Amino acid sequence: MLIIAGHIHVDPADVVQFLADLKQLAITTRKRPGNIAYDAAVDDLQAGRLLISERWADQTALSAHLDAADTVSFVGRWQGRMQGDVRKFDASNERGLMDS
Repeated sequence: MLIIAGHIHVDPADVVQFLADLKQLAITTRKRPGNIAYDAAVDDLQAGRLLISERWADQTALSAHLDAADTVSFVGRWQGRMQGDVRKFDASNERGLMDS
């Protein structure tokens, strides 16, 4: 499993439009094969900071998402207007929070 996590900054004046665009992308993305979770949350509205969290079954599923026309279009619309630090982590041994 891959975990994608980090933050994105957009101009605070653009947060509402960014979230609307991201919501449309999320509707499709959550239906993609290999998507386990695809979420974003506003961390600081006044600063335009959002938290990003995704889980993918494998690199093939993530790559298919990144190459999909709607993802490419979203990135194209927002490239240069969003910045941040989003990282990819390999995960193994998934278990419940309270499990050893």
